[in-house]
Amino acid sequence: MSIPHPYLMFLGDAPDQLAAKTADGVARWRPDWCIGQYRMDGCNADLGLPDMTLEEAAEAGARTLIIGVANRGGKISPAWQEVMVRALELDMDIASGLHNKVIDVPAVAEVARLKGRGLYDVRHPSREFDVGTGETRSGRRLLTVGTDCSVGKMFASLALEREMRARGLNADFRATGQTGILIAGDGVSVDAVVSDFISGATEWLSPANDPDHWDVIEGQGSLFHASFAGVSLGLLHGAQADVLVMCHEPGRPHMRGLPGQPLPDIQECIDLNERCARLTNPAAKVVGIACNTSALSAPEAERQMAELAERYGMPCVDPMRGGVGPIVDTLM
Repeated sequence: MSIPHPYLMFLGDAPDQLAAKTADGVARWRPDWCIGQYRMDGCNADLGLPDMTLEEAAEAGARTLIIGVANRGGKISPAWQEVMVRALELDMDIASGLHNKVIDVPAVAEVARLKGRGLYDVRHPSREFDVGTGETRSGRRLLTVGTDCSVGKMFASLALEREMRARGLNADFRATGQTGILIAGDGVSVDAVVSDFISGATEWLSPANDPDHWDVIEGQGSLFHASFAGVSLGLLHGAQADVLVMCHEPGRPHMRGLPGQPLPDIQECIDLNERCARLTNPAAKVVGIACNTSALSAPEAERQMAELAERYGMPCVDPMRGGVGPIVDTLM
């Protein structure tokens, strides 16, 4: 799917900022695509964008209403439906990262059909994929992997793409999750792809390219997470990555959502990810560690990252605190 921008960010009646984390991620990484926000009564989230009516947004050139908020159960309330219908009438498309599909809302689907507007349910692929082949393809690829899920693989990937482009490298971020797709404007939510086709979907997402071109592929899950290792392995095989970046959150007490399972050793993670990636690229190698140190003080973060860099002999950075320059240095 390819989503037109500029965006009007729909925050609905979000009870807090966390409920609008998808919209927050889009506004943080693609501020030039976000021309305003639409908030209903009772909304306690704020992206710092101009508040707009639907009519004001349409006049300003908004092309897609982004449903950037999730409520309990992911349900689309009648009040939300009214907003969506009006946005379609004003010639906007609608994109949503909810589990519930906007295309399954009869009133919304009917107006979209009559107006010829697009409905993008980004969690749900809009096409079929072939199985992966593992055939060698041109171009270069970087994949972020993790010691756990939700450790910052998307943020690291976006920071790497930004730094690589700033240095004149030919690089593109390839989104594999719903927030990443809204940030990139296209992509494949691989956790909604049938397991046999995950590697094929990843090959489609990062096809053969010019020899100097880099695809920076957003990782998902972790090979060490009992719930999500399958999607991680499919990405590793389909990416055919030249380099991997290990993402980690220092001090996390256990695997996310699994209180009885401690985080794996980083060296064990490096070894297993390299071993699995080398099925389709025998030269695949972890070249850096990206840490999410948001729970640490700045001095403690610096100390721990310096220790990790020395222990594993590779750059260790926090993409949000200090950037990813040292990792990009290794690619140059």
